[in-house]
Parts: sequence; C-alpha cells; structure tokens
Amino acid sequence: MSTVAHPSSTGFERDARLIHGDKPVAPGSIAMGVIIGRMSEFFDFFVYGLGSVLVFPKLIFPFAPSPLAAIMMSFAIFPLAFLARPVGSFVFMWIDRNFGRGTKLTVAIVVLGGSTASIAFLPGYESIGYWSVALLALFRLGQGFALGGAWDGLASLLSLNAPPNRRGWYAMIPQLGAPFGFALASILFGYFVSNLSEADFLDWGWRYPFFVAFAINVVALFARLRIVASPEFGAAMEAQELQARPVFEMLSVHGRDVVLGAFAPLASFAMFHLVTIFPLSWITLHGGQTTSEFLRVQVIGAAVGLVGIVLSGLLADRIGRRSQLMVGAVIIALFSFSAPFLLEAGSTGQDAFIIIGFGILGLSFGQASGVVSSRFGQYYRYTGAALTSDLAWLVGAAFAPLVALGLASNFGIIFIGGYLISGAICTLVALGVTRALDQNR
Repeated sequence: MSTVAHPSSTGFERDARLIHGDKPVAPGSIAMGVIIGRMSEFFDFFVYGLGSVLVFPKLIFPFAPSPLAAIMMSFAIFPLAFLARPVGSFVFMWIDRNFGRGTKLTVAIVVLGGSTASIAFLPGYESIGYWSVALLALFRLGQGFALGGAWDGLASLLSLNAPPNRRGWYAMIPQLGAPFGFALASILFGYFVSNLSEADFLDWGWRYPFFVAFAINVVALFARLRIVASPEFGAAMEAQELQARPVFEMLSVHGRDVVLGAFAPLASFAMFHLVTIFPLSWITLHGGQTTSEFLRVQVIGAAVGLVGIVLSGLLADRIGRRSQLMVGAVIIALFSFSAPFLLEAGSTGQDAFIIIGFGILGLSFGQASGVVSSRFGQYYRYTGAALTSDLAWLVGAAFAPLVALGLASNFGIIFIGGYLISGAICTLVALGVTRALDQNR
C-alpha cells in the first residue's frame, strides 16, 4: 500500500511551536481545542440559519408573493453549503497532503470566517436587485467549501487516545460544540431583535452576529493550530494515523462504509434542523410567541441538548455506540408522533417541542460522529470520516428546513412527523446492515 509524502511542518505550525514550545498537550487541552473548533463552525452555520428566517426573506427576497414563499426561497439557498462541502474536502485534502495541516486549516478558517463576515456587508434586493441573491448564494457556497477544509483530525486524535471502555465518552466531546455554537448565535440575534426596532434590525442590527463570526474563527484557529503543532499530533502523523489520503483511493477500499456511514446518523441529522431552524420559521409565519421569546427558549433547549450529549457518552459506554444510536433513532420515531401537535399547541406546546426535542437530539447526536468514523481503519480514518460526515450532513440535514416547511405548509404540520420517521428508519436499517456485516467478517 503506497503512502503519500506529507510535509513534516509548515510555517504556521512552526510559529505555533515557537509560541507554545514542544511541551506535551494534555488530553483536556485537546478536548478544549476540539470543542472550540466545532463551536466556531456551528456558530457560522447557525448564524446563517437564523438569518435565513429572520433577515434574508425580507432583505433579499422582498419580491416574493408571500412571506411563506420568501422563506422558502431563502431555504432554497440554505443547502448550497452542504453541496459544496464534499468538494471542499476533496480540494483541501490535496492541500493537506502537499502543504501541511496548518496551511490547510488556516486557509479553510479564513475562507469560512471571511464568507460569513462578507454576508454582513451584503446589500439588499432594493439596492442591487438580483445580484443580492447571487452574492448570498456565493457566500453560502464559500461557507460550505471552507467547512470541508476545517476537518482537522483532532476528534480522531481524541479517539486514538480513548481507553476501550470510554470510547463513547470521548466520541461525544466534539459534539459539544454544536449547542454552544447555537446558543451563542441565538443569544446574539435575540439581543438585537429585542432591543431594536424592526427597521433598525433589518438595516444594520442583523449584521453584527456575522461580524462576530470572523473573530470567533480567529480564536478557534489558534486553539487548533496549537494542537496541530503538538508532539502528540506529530507522533500520530508520523505513525500515519492522521494523514490525508487521496479520496478515490479511500473510496476504492471503504466505499460501502462511506455509504452506510452517511445513512447511520440520518435520524439525528434530520432532527437537527427541525428543532433549530424550522420551528423558528413556523412561529414566524404562524405565531404563538414573539421571536425574542422563542430565541430565549431555544437557548434553554441548547442547554438541555448539551446535557443530552453528555448523557449519550455515559450511556454509550454501557451499551455501545451503535446501540446508543439505535435507541436514539427509536426515541426520535416516537417523538415524531407528538411533535406536530406540540407546534400547534401555542407557546407552551412550542416550548415543550424545543426543550424535549433538544434533549432527544442530544442523546442521539452525541454519538453520531463516533459511529460515522468507527468503520474506518487508522490508515483511512481521517479522510474516510471527513467525507462520510460531509455526505451525512448533505443527506440528513441540508434540505431539512426546506422540505419540512414545504410539507407542513402544503400538506399539514403532521407531515413533519413522517419526515422524522423516515430518518429513523434509515438509521435503523443502516445500523442493522453494519451489524450484519461485522458479524460476517
């Protein structure tokens, strides 16, 4: 099996070593670097997601015939980032192999933060017409393309250091970044929505969370470069456990595992945007409570989701990560029967939908990445886990807000329950197939 030469160091990594020295990095520091990195990525995407409901329908799509049509148009641009993400992974894997992990991360994070911050300067349709739609789509593609390069291997480094009886606990650590990122985005938007008039919010207030994204990405970049420059990471690279492999070479060996891995967390990823972005669009269109009140509830929901993710680590170490994800899929399927009625039950029901939904999401999402990467050997784990994660988000989450709002608006809110059940079925089937394949080995 051939190996690809990998630069042992880059200017960025050498600078990080000069700053931090060659002192060993404690596991806690690795975990913190992982969480900060993931939080910055999710913050970028959640800021955009909230903006796709609260800002873009009025700023970019005022020509739509109805508020529903405006949000649907906004949601049509939402999946572009997920479509661009696998392309970004392909390109940045090449950069990784030829110029080093530090260069790859620096370029990816600058493009990610720059794409998000550029949205803050976006003129509305009233100023430049359809060019505002084109620029929004371009910046959204930039977000996804860059996120494909933000895969740093730190989660795999954690996994490599995990004791056999604590793999579920270590697998859930990277997932903690999601509720932190969502809570921060909701707090920022909630502050401006609560303290500004609608005119001021749509004129300039909404732009500040997008500015903040660039600063957060800079902090996250230094936190990650510190780990990438550490002796532990270097040793793993030398052992060829965290090196980037050519994508097509990996697919020739693990193509089936990539497909199964993309469908295994589908229930969790389908529910992801159904408790974050979709319900905000629903209450914006149909009421029940004010936007600022609902954003506060979503922050509480994120805290509950954080607890659920931690519990998933404890439970997975008892029953296994695959069994934990199967249990989560079953719970999501059961929740799907009550979810539509909660959203239609006024503010109390909507609050229950968010808080319960986030708790269930945390229990399932906490082990999603661990299951995605578990079928790859160390040689292909870095590349395989990155591409599988890209495809899992594309299949499970990219079109969720658009599909859910379209189904609920045209056929009734009950149909979002069917959407969740379909995701749960896909997860159970994929996990069942992987279990059968493992038993036949």
